[in-house]
This record gives sequence, structure tokens and C-alpha cells, in this order.
Amino acid sequence: MTSGDFVTGTGDGTRAVRAGLPEPVKYESTLPGPVFAAHFHLPGEPTGPYTYGRDENPTWTLLERAIGELEAPGQDGVETLAFPSGMAAISAVLFSQLRAGDIVVLPDDGYQVLPLVREQLTAYGIEVRTAPTGGDAQLEVLDGAKLLWIETPSNPGLDVCDVRRLVAAAHAQGTLVAVDNTLATPLGQRPLELGADFSVASGTKMLTGHGDILLGYVTALDAALMAPVRRWRKIVGAIPGPMEAWLAHRSLATLQLRADRQTANALTIAETLRERPEVTGLRYPGLTDDPSYKIASQQMRRFGCVVSFTLPTRARAERFLDALRLVDDATSFGGVRSTAERRGRWGGDAVPEGFIRFSAGAEDPEDLVADVLRALAESAE
Repeated sequence: MTSGDFVTGTGDGTRAVRAGLPEPVKYESTLPGPVFAAHFHLPGEPTGPYTYGRDENPTWTLLERAIGELEAPGQDGVETLAFPSGMAAISAVLFSQLRAGDIVVLPDDGYQVLPLVREQLTAYGIEVRTAPTGGDAQLEVLDGAKLLWIETPSNPGLDVCDVRRLVAAAHAQGTLVAVDNTLATPLGQRPLELGADFSVASGTKMLTGHGDILLGYVTALDAALMAPVRRWRKIVGAIPGPMEAWLAHRSLATLQLRADRQTANALTIAETLRERPEVTGLRYPGLTDDPSYKIASQQMRRFGCVVSFTLPTRARAERFLDALRLVDDATSFGGVRSTAERRGRWGGDAVPEGFIRFSAGAEDPEDLVADVLRALAESAE
């Protein structure tokens, strides 16, 4: 029985711990260690899978197979390419699919590096249109676009759009659709099953979950669409290190355990914050009264680990963060250790000065709640 045969038809936990494993061979490791190689033995014609370290690596192969099994379980022809960061993966799709004169639609409330991407696309003669994620507003500027880029839930505002609806409208006019699946992970949302052409994500966040790897990936079901993405990776040399790829694959085994715990913790924190009078603008797609809940519950299986909210002032937010003892003041999210930050300190997001992005880790929920409540009390003016 091959690894793929075993994984087919199983639940998230079984799939996560088995994904991408090679066929068992007596006396060999169940997950072979990282292959450090710039080149490979290559006598005669170069017809084998591994020729040069910039093109392919056995460690990438196993990781890419594993991610493909999570993003599109049971699908034939799924193809995944690993990259050294989420932005490398995002750039690979955008710059491999678009040409001068094309139109691309981006969210105006997405990841804060997207404005820099917009500048570069514009410099290359590509027309960039933007609209908010919420309310499916990108539909209003979709006409004639070559590519629609969706980020749902959006980072950091946590708005959600109807992926099926946007995909249907885009495909009706020949527009490709890419979905940034970073916040949801494949255990929370499967964009390809919702009709998207590309699922793109930063593996730096919850996918690997330990805050010690930079990684990105692109997954699709159409080999013709992936060919230029692969070519882009080769041209720019945007390849992951074998050690990072191996660590990422190892970390996938606990994805379901981490995702369940962190999602439950996020909901608990959100429910706690909902009762606090100093908290405004609370967002979490898993709250039944959240504006995104109805759509999110139709296309997401887990609502993620990120909660956003606003405290009255910048000073109050900074005192709150300083008072936390179990939560690191850090800019990433999705790790087993809870993090939070005043997002406005970077200047790239249209958020209030007291806006907090909180990423729930895997700590005991009672301890997290106690820490948050104590920090709120200590930070009061």
C-alpha cells in the first residue's frame, strides 16, 4: 500500500500525519532526512527527476506532495511548488501569469506588502484595481481582468468573501482566480474545491506553526497554469532550503492537533473580549454574530487562530501588550505560542491606532483568558 493509497478517504488528522510520506522500505526512515545537494549524479541523457539543485530536490518533492494531499485530497493532477517565503509564492503567481496591458484585481485590505506589489505591477505596465474583501466588493471592478486575487479571511481585518460567487463571476469572463489561504490553512478552507485556479499561502504561519521556518507554496490542479509558475521559480531562483522543507513536512504531522486547539482558543478569546466595554471592532469569523460568519460557515471548516479588536487609544493598546505574560509581542501569527501586536505600528494597514491582531496559540485556554483579562485590567487608564 502506498502512502497516497493510505491517505485517500481519511480524516484531517490521519491525512496530516501521513501526507507525502514515501512508500515504506525496510530499514529506511519513515520520513527521510533533508537532501543537501547542489547537483546529482547524472550520466548520459538528463532524463531523471533530479538534475540540479535549483530545479528539484527530493525533500521538496515529499513536502509538495504532502501539501497537495491537504489542499486537494483525492484529486488527480494536483501540483504544488514550494517557495522560500509566502511572498515568493505570491510573486510567482502574479508575475508568471500577468503581462503588460493585463488587468489584475487585488484586495485593498489584504496583507500589507500588497501595496508594494501593486507598485511593481504598475511599473511593468499592468493595471491594478483594488476593492475591499467584504461584501464581495471585488466583483465591482472585475470586468476585463486577467487575474482576481482573493484573500479570505483578510489580514488583519478578518473580512470574508464568497469564494464560489467570485469564482463563478470571474470564470464566466475568462478571469483566473488565486486565493491566499494563509490564515485558513488547508484544514480550514480548500480554495481549489471552491473553484479557484490557485491556492497560495505562506507556510510560515499556522501550516508549520512553530515560528522557525519561512516558507510559501502554490497549489493548482491545472499543469498548464503551473508551468509558468515553475518557470518563474527557476528563473528567479526562489527555492526553499532542504532543511526548511524537511522541518515543514515534519511539522505538518501536528497540523490538525494545533489547528483544533488554536481555533478553539481563538473562539474563547473572542467570546471573552465580546464582554469587555473597552473593546470595539471585535472580529472573528467563528463568532455567530460576526458579519462574516454566515459566508465563512459555508466555505470554512475551521475559522483560524486570529482575532482582531481595537482598544481606545494607541497608549492603551501598548500598555495592554506590555502587560501580557503568555503572549509574545510579535508580527507573525499561527504559532503554538500566542502572539499579538498593535498592527498600526507598521503603517501599512488602514486600521485604528489601538487595533490589535491577536493570534491564539496552543496554551491552556484558562491561562490565556486569565492573562488577557489581567492585561486589560492593568492597562486601564
